[in-house]
Amino acid sequence: MTSLFQIFLMLLQIVQFVVVAQIVISWLISFQILNLRQPLVAQIWYGLNKLLEPLYSRIRQFLPDLGGLDLAPLIVLLIVFGLKIVLYNNAASFM
Repeated sequence: MTSLFQIFLMLLQIVQFVVVAQIVISWLISFQILNLRQPLVAQIWYGLNKLLEPLYSRIRQFLPDLGGLDLAPLIVLLIVFGLKIVLYNNAASFM
């Protein structure tokens, strides 16, 4: 059962890393530090968007329209942090 606990934590870490990477790249693109005309940047950006859009679209259904402000990545990170807290607090049941 310890292995299952560690696998859950690893998956949550991967989701957390991907969301943070997408947030940072979106800021770099917005401030024109990175350019989507560069093939590598475009591939990474579109790959991250395809990976995360199913999560974001479900969360955006429940969020009000805030104009240009997208809170879906923040909600996903809060859910990941919450799940990690639940897993750590119930770690004894996995052992």
